[in-house]
Amino acid sequence: MAMNDVFTPDAFTLQTLTATINNLKFAPSRLQELGWFEEQGINTLTASIESQDGVLSLVDVAARGAPGKPVTGTSRVIRDFRVPHLPQRASIMADEVQGVRAFGSETEAEMLSTRINERIAIMRRNLDYTIEAHRLAAVMGNFYDANGSLISLFTTFGVVQQTQSMALSATASGKAREKAELVKEKIESALDGVPYTGVHVLCSPGYWKALLEDKDNKETVLNWQAAATLRGDTRDIIALNGLTYERIRGTSEVGITTDCAYAVPQGIPGLFITRFAPANYSETVNTIGLPYYAKGIAMPFDKGFEMEAQSNPLNLCTRPAAIIKLTIS
Repeated sequence: MAMNDVFTPDAFTLQTLTATINNLKFAPSRLQELGWFEEQGINTLTASIESQDGVLSLVDVAARGAPGKPVTGTSRVIRDFRVPHLPQRASIMADEVQGVRAFGSETEAEMLSTRINERIAIMRRNLDYTIEAHRLAAVMGNFYDANGSLISLFTTFGVVQQTQSMALSATASGKAREKAELVKEKIESALDGVPYTGVHVLCSPGYWKALLEDKDNKETVLNWQAAATLRGDTRDIIALNGLTYERIRGTSEVGITTDCAYAVPQGIPGLFITRFAPANYSETVNTIGLPYYAKGIAMPFDKGFEMEAQSNPLNLCTRPAAIIKLTIS
C-alpha cells in the first residue's frame, strides 16, 4: 500500500479516534475505583457553582437570554469556574511505518493503526493520572482552575477546614475510640443533619504506619493482619473504632500530605463531582462534554500523522468542611 493511501483523512476523524480513546481500558487509580466522583458532561466551558452555608451545588444550564436562577440573601453566592483544559500532542512519522510489516500482515495501514492506538493509550494514561491528581486535590480541599493553579476551596467559599489530632503513639494511649467519635461528630456538624453511611479515611504512608503502631490499635491490627493473611487479602485497609482506614500510595506529584489522613463521609450524593466540558473543536461546540477526545491530521506532504488527545474536567468537593483532616500528633 502506498504511503499517501495510508494517511487518508477518513481514518483519523474526531469521531473515530474519540471512540477509540474512550473505549480503552482504564488505567487503575484508587479514587476512580472508589467511585466517589459523580461524572457528568456539560455543554459550556464554565460551570456555575452556588455556595450556600458552605455547601456547593451546580446551577442549572439555561438558554442564552433566559432568566437566571434567583439568588437571595447574603449567604448564597454564585461563582463561575472555568473548566481546566488538558491537551496532549503526539506524532507518528512516515518512517515509522514505511517498510515495516506488522506480524501476520503485509500492509503499512495495519502498522499505522497499531502505532496510533499505542500513542492514544499513552495519552489516555497520562490524562487519567492527571484527573486522579485533580480528584485527590478535591479530597484535600483544593481545586485546579483553568490556569492550572491549585486553589483552596476553603478560601474560595469562606469555610474553615476541620482538623482532628488523633494522638497516635506506640507507647502511650491516645484514647483512639474517643478521637474517632470526635471525627464523626465534626462530620455530622458539617453535614447539618444529612445522613451518611460510614467514614472512609485515606491515609498517607506515614500516617498509616503510625496508625498500625499505635498502642490502642495494636491488638486489633494483629488480628486483622492474621485474618488478611488467611484470606490472601493484600489490600492496605482496616476498620478501627467505626472508621475504615486505607493506605494510599502516592507519587512525588500525586499524594496525600505527609503524616496526614482525610476522613470522608460515605453515602452522600453529590459530595464529589466531575464535570466534563466539550473539546475546543468546531465539531464539538455546544455539545455535551465527553471524558476524552482524540483527533488527528496528516502532516503536509504525507510526512506523517499528528494527533491530539484531551480532557476538560472540573473536579470539586461540594461540602469541603465535611472532610476532616487527621494528624498523627
